[in-house]
Amino acid sequence: MAVGEIPELLTLKETAELLRKSEAQLRWMVHSTTAPPSALIGGRRMFRRSDVAAFIEAAFDTHNPTTAEEAS
Repeated sequence: MAVGEIPELLTLKETAELLRKSEAQLRWMVHSTTAPPSALIGGRRMFRRSDVAAFIEAAFDTHNPTTAEEAS
């Protein structure tokens, strides 16, 4: 993987802020496998920004389905 291909990574704190959760809540979500995918890199929990964005979009798709009729 070339340097230009490395995804933007977010710390646990940054991800918690984006999700409007406390760091403790996000740690629990990681433990219970309900958080966006993450990895330990250099001893720190890191999240790809693209995975966090997809996680947020999926929450809207799941909880607020929109039909074509509602959109018009």
